[in-house]
Amino acid sequence: MRIVQATLEHLDLLTPLFVRYREFYGELPFPESSKKFLEKRLSRKESVIYLAFPDDDDTRLLGFCQLYPSFSSLSLKRVWILNDIYVAEDARRQLVADRLLQTAKKMARETNAVRMRVSSSVSNEVAHKVYESIGFHEDTEFKNYILPINSD
Repeated sequence: MRIVQATLEHLDLLTPLFVRYREFYGELPFPESSKKFLEKRLSRKESVIYLAFPDDDDTRLLGFCQLYPSFSSLSLKRVWILNDIYVAEDARRQLVADRLLQTAKKMARETNAVRMRVSSSVSNEVAHKVYESIGFHEDTEFKNYILPINSD
């Protein structure tokens, strides 16, 4: 398995898997809007996306993860937010997520980040085990809140 950082050249290959990821979480597919969203993130360098490929096939995407940069004012360092991770249905149980996460962790170290953050559905026990297996632990110091902003 090969892990590569996505570029605009990967957009047509990435978009269908990104759409399936959105559908997995109950969102409507919106393939054109999804493609434009990814294109903006990549062209503006607003996120880092890693792609997993089989060793012998550059046309079959096994999975991806997307990280957004943030910063910690208290530590005066970078923080990476692991916002999206998804493995194609036919590639599950092949350690694709593990490889993507290890690559993200390596990138976080190389950019001198103080930490990576990830949020997960309370009921997604499979994801919890994967995250914990590479060193994530549940935050017991801070309670997270969200403020939905509706476009009325």
